Amino acid sequence: MTFSWVPRGPWIDGEVVEAGPETLVVVSPSSGQAWATVRAGDAAVVDRAVQAAHRAFVEGRLRRIPPLARQRLLMDVAEAIRRHEAELARLIAEEMGMPATTARYIEVPYAAAVFEYYAGLATAPTGETLPVDVPGAPPAYFAYTLAQPVGVAGLITPWNFPLLLPAWKIAPALAAGATVVLKPAPESPLTALALARILDEAGVPPGVVNVVPGPDTTGEALVRHPGVRQISFTGETATGRAVLRAAADDVKRVHVELGGKSPAVVFADADLDLAVAQCLFGIYFNSGQVCQAGSRILVQRSVYEPFLERFAARSRALRVGPATDPAVDLGPLVRADRLERVDRIVRDTVAGGARLLTGGTRIAGPGYFYAPTVLADVDPDAPAARQEIFGPVAAVLPFEDDDAALELAHRTVYGLAAAVFTRDVRRALGFARDLCAGTVWINTSQVLTPTAPFGGLRQSGFGRELGRAGFEAYRETKTVLVDLNDEPLTYF
Repeated sequence: MTFSWVPRGPWIDGEVVEAGPETLVVVSPSSGQAWATVRAGDAAVVDRAVQAAHRAFVEGRLRRIPPLARQRLLMDVAEAIRRHEAELARLIAEEMGMPATTARYIEVPYAAAVFEYYAGLATAPTGETLPVDVPGAPPAYFAYTLAQPVGVAGLITPWNFPLLLPAWKIAPALAAGATVVLKPAPESPLTALALARILDEAGVPPGVVNVVPGPDTTGEALVRHPGVRQISFTGETATGRAVLRAAADDVKRVHVELGGKSPAVVFADADLDLAVAQCLFGIYFNSGQVCQAGSRILVQRSVYEPFLERFAARSRALRVGPATDPAVDLGPLVRADRLERVDRIVRDTVAGGARLLTGGTRIAGPGYFYAPTVLADVDPDAPAARQEIFGPVAAVLPFEDDDAALELAHRTVYGLAAAVFTRDVRRALGFARDLCAGTVWINTSQVLTPTAPFGGLRQSGFGRELGRAGFEAYRETKTVLVDLNDEPLTYF
């Protein structure tokens, strides 16, 4: 596939536009070789994109489309994504290293499902009537609210899910009637530009969705632009802090979904085979390059060694290789520096006393491959237990009882997700209540649905995507009060 239909520069007002001299070089993580270039947008291009989004909003190109017609439009987007399923999966594999089979059977259909879900919310009520109580005034007042789109939203997405995460943001914005400017990660601009072409194919009006690829300075220009009323950012915690500081100047609405160090808590009464299988998926899905990855596995002492034996054996059996190979379980890491960082964390943790049960090595050859790695007896303060690794590395720690498990689970600055494995319903629901996490899985892992909100606590961010909450994030509430009294109330 040549992907000739994918734009290779900023997409503004329904067409590819000229950009500055800077380009983004897209490197295939499976080979380590450059295979595409994309023209990058600078602050001037960002301004052009925001102006286009603002015009589209003021002219009502989307928000004045009747609700049922807007619902059909989002359904058409979902259908168009499904039509391009094979091409999108191959593009994602080439661009960021997710196995093409994973992209085809998880990321692409999930992105389509997100648009389908928000198609239903495009017809959601736009307000409510309210009782009125004005002390000392006549009673005949009528009050109601209007839920109106926020205006121009600036969206900044990472590389690890280059189709799905833009869908998480764009679909609810369109359902609400907002217009957007998307700045994708520099590692994976082509998938976002492909989505822009698909949205156009499905009939989304020009200017409603604009995409400006570029380096970090492009994202900063978007956050600081006075024409943007809301920022939705997904990425690293350090960058999220910078986004919050920059957005404060114009008092923009901000949603940030940041890092994670999610625990998976395995109790002695758990179905051990189930726990092993789910913990494997929890840490090795997308080669561990998942913000809510279950990278800390906490196992009760009485089943600790049996768990380790099964988990390490299953880890050794996983197949690692080029993302385009349909037989592989794990693809590469996204960049050479990411590979170096993962290896350094593993080496430092082993030097601190952890047992290396399997992996812990780069895989020879071209590309950025790291073997599935299991570290046992990890000190709670070791790098692998404290830092977000973003690689296929499981840090396994023992615990004695429920209180110790909860204490270990909370020894992190993050609070994005957690998993609990037990047959005891009371224990499971109690931990779901007490764990500091935006999402808690019981006897499963990594299950997300468009219908349920997702987001973090503590340094994992604030605000929610998906579900009704993700839709309301792109709407403002306006209150209208009408005096219906025969003689209006006067004060002076």
